[in-house]
Amino acid sequence: MCRRLLIACWAFLLLAAPALAQRPTGQSEFVPVNDLPPTEQIPAAALLVAGYAFIWVAVAFYLWTIWRRLNRVEADMRSLSQKTARR
Repeated sequence: MCRRLLIACWAFLLLAAPALAQRPTGQSEFVPVNDLPPTEQIPAAALLVAGYAFIWVAVAFYLWTIWRRLNRVEADMRSLSQKTARR
């Protein structure tokens, strides 16, 4: 019984340690981003533009590949219809 209690206490401490370590310290109210030091500011505009550019390039590439595959299928269908019309 004592061993189970000891294991339960250790498990609780191991599982609770990350949650207890992430408590905010030193800040009790809202701080505007303009008042933060430059090392803690993230250049969000550049990251946002890069993210949207990547997504649009990926969508354009995907649509281009679909267009090429559809052209191949249509060419195959035309050649098949020509072959069956001859017979």
